[in-house]
Amino acid sequence: MTSRVAIFTTALAPLIWGSTYLVTTEFLPPNRPFTAALIRVLPAGLLLLAWTRRLPRRGEWGFVALLGFLNIGFFQAMLFVAAYRLPGGLAAVLSSTQTLMVLVFTWLIGKTMPPKAAWGWAAAGVAGIALLVLSPQARYDTLGILAALAGAAAMALGVYLSKHRRTSLPVLAFTGWQLFIGGLCLLPVALLAEPPLETLSAANIDGYLYLCLFGAVLAYVLWFDGIAKLPPAAVSSLGLLSPVCAFVLGWLFLGQDMDAKSLAGFALVLASIFGVQRAVGKAG
Repeated sequence: MTSRVAIFTTALAPLIWGSTYLVTTEFLPPNRPFTAALIRVLPAGLLLLAWTRRLPRRGEWGFVALLGFLNIGFFQAMLFVAAYRLPGGLAAVLSSTQTLMVLVFTWLIGKTMPPKAAWGWAAAGVAGIALLVLSPQARYDTLGILAALAGAAAMALGVYLSKHRRTSLPVLAFTGWQLFIGGLCLLPVALLAEPPLETLSAANIDGYLYLCLFGAVLAYVLWFDGIAKLPPAAVSSLGLLSPVCAFVLGWLFLGQDMDAKSLAGFALVLASIFGVQRAVGKAG
């Protein structure tokens, strides 16, 4: 029962992240992706640090900084590079390889071969996302593809290390330090790559508040709490819910099409998540 509760609460994080596209397109100023990422994570980190007032131990600073770079700073930067250079569907497909990469790190770093079923279901998840969101007209950009894969690899490594190299920090402080460090990584990028924000409307402010309080504070606390309680591949597989949620919200509110291919992809993604959970759960 505890595991089921952990799966449910952890799944809320990618579902919240799936609303990012809708909020960004409908509420935020255009052409400010790095600024949006910065406002999303840096204030969230400061809020959590002000609340917890916990410092890492002397020997933990380097590891916490590495996780902040992998899970937040580098991942967010690569995410937006891919978003600029690739269609959303292709970017989502490449990002969905994260579960496969977690299995690779489990094998290479952890010296443990994951079950064959986990590999198969993880690959099925990539196929499901492709059916759900990929368009035949998708254009291929080498730099964008490399950025999407690099971002997925960074998050996969961050998820694996977060599980297998624990710190003394409670989950709120652990999350806060990663968001803060990741935000510091994004700060110079946002300042150098984008012009300053102009006067913000009430809708803009609401959008940024949502991304900060729900998309960062709440979602990342749930995500890192799930990493502490579940196998890394099980957590990573739940990330497939993010593009699924984005697709459903686009269908409901933005008039995007849903056809038989999309429904098949939707079903395959859900089967993939269930299959990975069962495979790695039995192995654990």
